[in-house]
Amino acid sequence: MKTQSVAPRSGSPLALSVPLGIFFVGFVLVPMLLLAYVSLFEDMEMTRHGFSQYVKFLSDGFNLGILGSTLLLGLKVSILCTLLGFPLAYLYVQIPGRWQGPLMLLIVLPLLTSSVVRTFAWVVILGRQGIVNTAMANLGWIQEPVKLLYTPGAVAVALAQIELPLMVLPLITALMNCDRNLRDASLALGAGRWRTFWKITVPLSMPGLLAGGLLVFASSVSAFVTQTLVGGGQQIFMPYYMYQQAIQANNYPFAAAIAMLLLVCVLAVVVTVNALGRRNSGFVHA
Repeated sequence: MKTQSVAPRSGSPLALSVPLGIFFVGFVLVPMLLLAYVSLFEDMEMTRHGFSQYVKFLSDGFNLGILGSTLLLGLKVSILCTLLGFPLAYLYVQIPGRWQGPLMLLIVLPLLTSSVVRTFAWVVILGRQGIVNTAMANLGWIQEPVKLLYTPGAVAVALAQIELPLMVLPLITALMNCDRNLRDASLALGAGRWRTFWKITVPLSMPGLLAGGLLVFASSVSAFVTQTLVGGGQQIFMPYYMYQQAIQANNYPFAAAIAMLLLVCVLAVVVTVNALGRRNSGFVHA
């Protein structure tokens, strides 16, 4: 019998990444460098270079308050998504396989709907004549409508519902990769279910928790549509502040500086999360 030789594949696997590299350079790196260049102009006419835009932002308590409230919003949404997403991800892993498909559909359903539509739904739910106020009035809990919309809590709740799949999906992956023998061994050695959950399940799922928290945080602090519609312009965050400076005030250098400072803060969170992830990985495999 004549054997047919297989010719070795030619070309490097790195060649497959060339289109993605070109796309990244052309549509991500170059615009970011251009944004950084614009932020270095000191005047609105963009004739003088300097760092006055950064000094202007960092030396003003009002500007720092907006930055702090934006980062705090991302933290609140991340914590809320963790409290809601971990039980949901744990339920997905524990239920029989025939129920995992419908549950996964419910999890990813928010991603299949436009963020504008989802945000307007929250406006209807939290409005003075919305579903929540109407239900509480019918139950006799309130006499007058409660202000739920245009508050920091409303923005956090709306963003948590919108960003929840970004937390649940990494958690599901991490929980499914956990070795069930470790859980069974913990139970066999006398540890209760809650002790096994906190000592085994939670540490092993930490990579998914950190990845989901990072995705939720980065998406929340830049969610211009939800922040603006649910916040109603009364809650000013960094994306809306950028819009004001660029579109309404035509101060593009200052708007670019705001964008760069927000980017630096998000990158700082990324570095911190990666450091925590490496530390957790070393602890688990020690």
